[in-house]
Amino acid sequence: MAPRLQLEKAAWRWAETVRPEEVSQEHIETAYRIWLEPCIRGVCRRNCKGNPNCLVGIGEHIWLGEIDENSFHNIDDPNCERRKKNSFVGLTNLGATCYVNTFLQVWFLNLELRQALYLCPSTCSDYMMGDGIQEEKDYEPQTICEHLQYLFALLQNSNRRYIDPSGFVKALGLDTGQQQDAQEFSKLFMSLLEDTLSKQKNPDVRNIVQQQFCGEYAYVTVCNQCGRESKLLSKFYELELNIQGHKQLTDCISEFLKEEKLEGDNRYFCENCQSKQNATRKIRLLSLPCTLNLQLMRFVFDRQTGHKKKLNTYIGFSEILDMEPYVEHKGGSYVYELSAVLIHRGVSAYSGHYIAHVKDPQSGEWYKFNDEDIEKMEGKKLQLGIEEDLAEPSKSQTRKPKCGKGTHCSRNAYMLVYRLQTQEKPNTTVQVPAFLQELVDRDNSKFEEWCIEMAEMRKQSVDKGKAKHEEVKELYQRLPAGAEPYEFVSLEWLQKWLDESTPTKPIDNHACLCSHDKLHPDKISIMKRISEYAADIFYSRYGGGPRLTVKALCKECVVERCRVLRLKSQLNEDYKTVNNLLKATVKGNDGFWVGKSSLRSWRQLALEQLDEQDGDVDQSNGKMNGNTLSKDESKEERKEEEEELNFNEDILCPHGELCISENERRLVSKEAWSKLQQYFPKLPCILEREGEENEALHKMIANEQKTSLPNLFQDKNRPCLSNWPEETDVLYIVSQFFVEEWRKFVRKPTRCSPVSSVGNSALLCPHGGLMFTFACCVFLHSIALIWPSEWQMIQKLFVVDHVIKIIRTEVGDVNPSETQYISEPKLCPECREGLLCQQQRDLREYTQATIYVHKVVDNKKVMKDSAPELNVSSSETEEDKEEAKPDGEKDPDFNQIMHAFSVAPFDQNLSIDGKILSDDCATLGTLGVIPESVILCMPEEGFKGKLHLSCFAHECSESYCKFLLKRRL
Repeated sequence: MAPRLQLEKAAWRWAETVRPEEVSQEHIETAYRIWLEPCIRGVCRRNCKGNPNCLVGIGEHIWLGEIDENSFHNIDDPNCERRKKNSFVGLTNLGATCYVNTFLQVWFLNLELRQALYLCPSTCSDYMMGDGIQEEKDYEPQTICEHLQYLFALLQNSNRRYIDPSGFVKALGLDTGQQQDAQEFSKLFMSLLEDTLSKQKNPDVRNIVQQQFCGEYAYVTVCNQCGRESKLLSKFYELELNIQGHKQLTDCISEFLKEEKLEGDNRYFCENCQSKQNATRKIRLLSLPCTLNLQLMRFVFDRQTGHKKKLNTYIGFSEILDMEPYVEHKGGSYVYELSAVLIHRGVSAYSGHYIAHVKDPQSGEWYKFNDEDIEKMEGKKLQLGIEEDLAEPSKSQTRKPKCGKGTHCSRNAYMLVYRLQTQEKPNTTVQVPAFLQELVDRDNSKFEEWCIEMAEMRKQSVDKGKAKHEEVKELYQRLPAGAEPYEFVSLEWLQKWLDESTPTKPIDNHACLCSHDKLHPDKISIMKRISEYAADIFYSRYGGGPRLTVKALCKECVVERCRVLRLKSQLNEDYKTVNNLLKATVKGNDGFWVGKSSLRSWRQLALEQLDEQDGDVDQSNGKMNGNTLSKDESKEERKEEEEELNFNEDILCPHGELCISENERRLVSKEAWSKLQQYFPKLPCILEREGEENEALHKMIANEQKTSLPNLFQDKNRPCLSNWPEETDVLYIVSQFFVEEWRKFVRKPTRCSPVSSVGNSALLCPHGGLMFTFACCVFLHSIALIWPSEWQMIQKLFVVDHVIKIIRTEVGDVNPSETQYISEPKLCPECREGLLCQQQRDLREYTQATIYVHKVVDNKKVMKDSAPELNVSSSETEEDKEEAKPDGEKDPDFNQIMHAFSVAPFDQNLSIDGKILSDDCATLGTLGVIPESVILCMPEEGFKGKLHLSCFAHECSESYCKFLLKRRL
């Protein structure tokens, strides 16, 4: 037996022998005291369910014993946000900006670039006044160079562990929630930076991008016939190396520079020969920059799937790279030293994380830059092994090759940065300009103020916690009441008092009161009995109320509980008696009708109804004390239960009369009825003879109406344009719904309810006008035309809310030549036009439809023959279609479209009625594609009018491409 049920039986078993009128004050105190006894006899290890005397496990454990000062606050140590000595500053990841952070750190550690940017003139001088910076406003960089200047100054001299690059990212217009292509970002930013610096007067600033990153190569084409060379010079900021099929970086460089034969259809037009000739083409490196960026093309486009994919293959590279064998002009210094490796973690080209391993040019030590976190590598060695372990395993992953001394291999590196070796030591005195240093100093001052503020808040929280600790230690020992005077306090309030994370509010005991404004018996389970001494201190310090002493025990609730318990005890005997009475046959016409559904569950309904009477709130039913419903929730649930617990309402029809179907009711004797009425005093009372009279009345009404309206019942000789007689010029309109409901009643009067009114308001617009013309009325299934004689009878038999009629008139002065039909009320043009527009919108806005796509080959449409699996009927619902799919089958994808049309989506022309469908963002409806339309698919050469691959690959939600895929066209 559940502990809560045991307590209930122990607390109220005595009440079964006590009559409600005999309950005294002594009985009341005894009843409440029984609740308190179970926990007095022993010591608990956890809080007892439903026992107000148990004060264990309510949150006191955190205050007893040794106290950790850190538990009194949730404020991190501000010194953890301080930059460590001889370390670099990190950058905050704003959502998906890790790729930006990696490049910023690489560029920052290029000392020549940093020095040149510091020399750029700045509008910061306008921000300066007198001896310093204007305190009333923050500095806002105006250009990309100024943003980069300020970022580099903070990365160099900030006291923070990491800084926020949001100003720089916002200035570039980057979406912080979407990860961009890192290699493309590098190219675009370098182009933007070069264009910005080209306007500077200082040559050291103007040419820094070209000096550091820009090299030159030539596309050289040699005619095999005459030997003529044709050169096309081009600058580069990085070399894009294909890594597919290669294991070493040098192999990738060799492939980049290898000769290409131009033969056959790909022959070269030689200006010297004035004809197409076989030729060879290759790239010659003319000059190399100080910083050589090598882009490893890991992200490639897969034409089979129509998506980008990442090549997770290992590429080996050395720390020293000699580029002399690859350049055209020998004799120079072309030995490079590895200075940075940019890493992409993850196997997908559309997700993952970017980090960078960068060598400090001053100390020669390697650091791993991972947004806010910066880790120094042990010694001066590059350690990439951990990055390979963190990457997700690939299905086609190969074993990591062995790397010799001075070499490395990685399957996640996407960019390698090499610096030209020189005998000169790097400039270690890159000084921050004075105006930038003032900005950094101001930011450092704000940071120090924040640290002091956080430290003070921590101290205040600790002091407050210590005071609360002393209070709890003092009061918790005095909480148990024992034999001394006691009061009841809400368990929820005590728990909040002991909760260190929430401020203590005034005591609120209102939720524990009964309808008599006293302590409810059922609320004992969510109350705690404490000493009067502790209660006095609580109310003096925190206030609130009402105070619940021993005088707050409710006699009325105890008396009601005694009455209900006696009824519960009697219910078992009455259940047996009623079952025996139901076995006997009812004689005469003195029986009572009772619903069969109510009879099957009357005992359970009676118990639930008694539980409702037992109190205004539900009992805890074994829940931990304190788990109660809010007032609004409990009222709503009680209202729903009252609607469900109405006994014998299942024999009533919607009009409050006896239901027609005899299968839903049963006749019971007067004795059984009396027993049921004790538990359900308000149950509907209908004698047997009343039911028979009700059935006879229904049959009489149906027969009378059928006789009065024979043609309407049999649907004979209905009005229309062809049989409108000359003797009448008026027809009337009613709703077809009324006609169908009336026919159901006339056919089965003992099973259906009679129809009492004609509702024509559904046929009118909000302005009271008619929504349909007479021509439409003839064909609409929702409208019935009525003869004048039938209408007169309908007005006698039913209540009509609106009269709607069609009047025939003849137009012409002497010889009438045209018949005109006028409606009363008149047609509402505005609503009629709105109805037609809605019908057109419904035609163009659909989710279930069949649309045909025909592939045109030699002017023949062979769609169904080439792709029968893509022809699916739209008669099924979307759910049915999904259930009917065999295991593993999906909606048409890239491969299915390729199979159906023998051409990729990005090489297709789609058209309808001679109009090319080239808008990837349009819907089918806006393009004029309605159900049963035919779309032509014509593969052509070139790119004009084609659908973009991205629409098929990503299935844009608003594009008609998604409809083509999702609807299996």
